[in-house]
Amino acid sequence: MHVIRQYQSADLDDVLSTWENASKQSHPFLGEDFLAQERKNIPEIYLPNADTWVVEIDNQVVGFIALIGNEVGAIFLQPEHQGKGMGKLMMDKAQALHGDLEVQVFVKNSIGLDFYLKYGFQLLEEKTHVQTGEQLLRLKFFANK
Repeated sequence: MHVIRQYQSADLDDVLSTWENASKQSHPFLGEDFLAQERKNIPEIYLPNADTWVVEIDNQVVGFIALIGNEVGAIFLQPEHQGKGMGKLMMDKAQALHGDLEVQVFVKNSIGLDFYLKYGFQLLEEKTHVQTGEQLLRLKFFANK
């Protein structure tokens, strides 16, 4: 059975493992240097500044969503658990907390982009990600549509 609960510091290793495994699948176009820096930023910058929720199966964290206000800063699932409704479950939690949601996603992240569009996010703008030079989309979900 799966459970969604707030992140606790004891979840850090599972969250990092989830991020690494899912990033290899969804962000193969990002350089090693950028990913190494992001791995440091997760515990030092992102998690302390985000409202993070984890999804567990049998007491094992297999995914997480990090929210900064109504912005989805990150949503990742272990690859073997993708496509089973847990991403939607985490996004539903975010929507219950914040209503309208926004997210940024790399154009080349077809896994993430497909998920957001299927959930009902709409395109707001396209821009270039300064650190990587990759194209980035800003999407918005309107809760009352």
